[in-house]
Amino acid sequence: MTAHLIPLLMAAGLTACGVYMLLERNLTRSLLGLMMIGNAINLLIIDVSGPGGSPPIYNSTEGMETDADPLAQAMVLTAIVITMGVGAFVLALTYRSHHLTTTDDISDDTEATRVSKLSDEEIIAAAVQDPGVPVEAGELDAVTSEEPV
Repeated sequence: MTAHLIPLLMAAGLTACGVYMLLERNLTRSLLGLMMIGNAINLLIIDVSGPGGSPPIYNSTEGMETDADPLAQAMVLTAIVITMGVGAFVLALTYRSHHLTTTDDISDDTEATRVSKLSDEEIIAAAVQDPGVPVEAGELDAVTSEEPV
């Protein structure tokens, strides 16, 4: 089984462009990046599936000495369905985000930024004052001397 160089380079290029687009702060570009990565995976599956052959139908002879592998085709069809499902989900997220914020860009979460700048002592003190604040396992038990549930 030999892989051809051109389709492998195309799959690598599609994957690189898709990852670059996924790293953007725009949901539409993230969606396009997911679609590019899905297409690169499909191209890779077809490329590494082996040489072509006659259709894998019973009593089919078209001059080829071997039959084509139907597993790769079934995997690509499954990957297409999964990619379309993920694409529809991200498209729904994009629509909801645009409906709520009237923009397609993802902004920084101010609360997450504030919490990331706190020290461990400040996090534990905030957890003791407000029990609804989640902390890492074991930290709250050592501070309040309550039995774990």
